[in-house]
Formats: sequence, C-alpha cells, structure tokens
Amino acid sequence: MTAKRIVLVTAHTGRKAAVDSARMVISRLVDAGFTVRVLQSEAEEIGCAGAEMVSASLAAVQDAEMMIVLGGDGSLLRAAELARPAGVPLLGVNLGHVGFLAEAEAEDLSVTVDCVVQGRYDVEERMTIEVVARLNGQLLADTWALNEATVEKRERMLEVVAEIDGRPLSRWGCDGVICATPTGSTAYAFSAGGPVVWPEVEALLLVPISAHALFARPLVVSPRSALALEIQPQTAGAVLWCDGRRRYDLPAGARVEVRRGEVPVRLARLHGVENTGAPFTDRLVAKFDLPVQGWRGRVRS
Repeated sequence: MTAKRIVLVTAHTGRKAAVDSARMVISRLVDAGFTVRVLQSEAEEIGCAGAEMVSASLAAVQDAEMMIVLGGDGSLLRAAELARPAGVPLLGVNLGHVGFLAEAEAEDLSVTVDCVVQGRYDVEERMTIEVVARLNGQLLADTWALNEATVEKRERMLEVVAEIDGRPLSRWGCDGVICATPTGSTAYAFSAGGPVVWPEVEALLLVPISAHALFARPLVVSPRSALALEIQPQTAGAVLWCDGRRRYDLPAGARVEVRRGEVPVRLARLHGVENTGAPFTDRLVAKFDLPVQGWRGRVRS
C-alpha cells in the first residue's frame, strides 16, 4: 500500500492573490490524492474544503513531504521556523517583490503543482547561523537565522567591537553590523553594500552599516569561523534582529556570538519549469533585471 503524500500549504493571507493561489493549490493536490494541511490561523481566510486544519506546531509538518509557501520572502522565512526543525523542504511561490528565496513565480503555479504531484523536484540545503547573546554570562538570546543576524543601534550611534575567531578585528561607530549567510547576501547585507555570494559557497559575511571608520569593508570569512560583536559600555543599548522577525533587546556590554548552524533549511528545486532550477546567475539577472544585451557566449567549434 502506497503511503499517503502529505503537504502543508501556507499563504500570506493579507494578499488576495496568495489566498486565491492557495485555494487552487489545495484543490489540485486534494484531487491528486494528497492529504493537504492548512494552519488554523489561515484556514478561515483561505477556506479549507478537503484540507485538514492544524495548529502551527511541529505536528503540522509531521510526515509532510513538503511545505508550499505562497507569498514573498517574508512568508518563506516565517515558514522556515516551522519546517527547519522537522527537515521538511520548502517550496516558495513568489507573490511578493524580488522573492529571491522563492523557487517559482505566480504565473508558473499550475506547472509547479504538476511538478509536486509528479515528484519532479530536488532538495537543496541552505546554510543557517546559530546566534547567542549574553551579558556577563547571562543568556539574553539563543536563536538562529537563514538570512542574517543584525545588531542595530537603538537610539544613538552604536559603538561595537567586531571579533573573528577569538581575535579583535576593529571598532566601529555605526548604525549596525550584519552577520549573514550566502542566502542572506542578496537580502539586508546586499542593501548595506555587501557582496553577492552564490548559495553553494560556504562562507559567513560580516557587513558594517554606515560605519564611521576607514576600515569598514564587507568581509567574507570561513564557514568554520566564529563571529562576535561586543557592544561598548557607552552605547545606549542595541537591538538584535534575526531574519527581520525575531527581536531581542541588548543592553550595553552585551556580546553576540554567531556561528554556522548545525541544522540547514531545505528548499525544493523544480524540474522543467521556466526560470526555475536555473543557475544562480540567471536568477540574479532575472530578479534584478540586469542588462546583458550584447552577450554572445562561448563560441562552440
């Protein structure tokens, strides 16, 4: 007897397009014999004919084949909090703006569902970071991020000393400092002037924000490195943000440590859908509408 295939569908219910798309996906998957789950907090807006309502707990993704996320990158980051502990792959359908984390676009939704039904997808793992904040040995935060952890000023300029692998690097008066993964290199770190790092590159990024210093360039370090930020006593406290979702207040004197996470986030990559499964270079060109006119490519003999 073939095991029942289970998919959790979640959507940005504040967007009508996401709700309409979720209804279509649920209907198609139910007709294909899937068990489809929807979160209780979204069920009323989506309507869940043929779907099971579940609470937003680990049980929601228990035995699930994947989690389909309809929205923007923010929706996918929210979904990652649920999917990551269970190792369940995320399939993002972009209904937002740039949508770098999403695998498919709204216009490809029907073919995307076909790929899921037919099992035409692979799963790739994206590096995460573990983030710990302490003050004189007292634990202030113990969390993680897929994109970045950012220490930002609360009121006045942030005075911070950066450390790499147990050695001091530099002191900055700045608006903040970003510790990012390659996945996060196209998010906040990109806006702050950091480099774009291909997802398969294993590295950590350290990007100062508006620093008043001669040496304040973005840095790319080993994935085995340990990063730390020490908030100086004269600073009026700071704020730690992880993926722009989880916020922690940091008093003066706090220390934030960032290392590579042991648990990755898993993303589904489709086969046979236009603009999906494409090389990262092609995705970069498409998302940022980069000018490539005049390119001829290698001449083949």
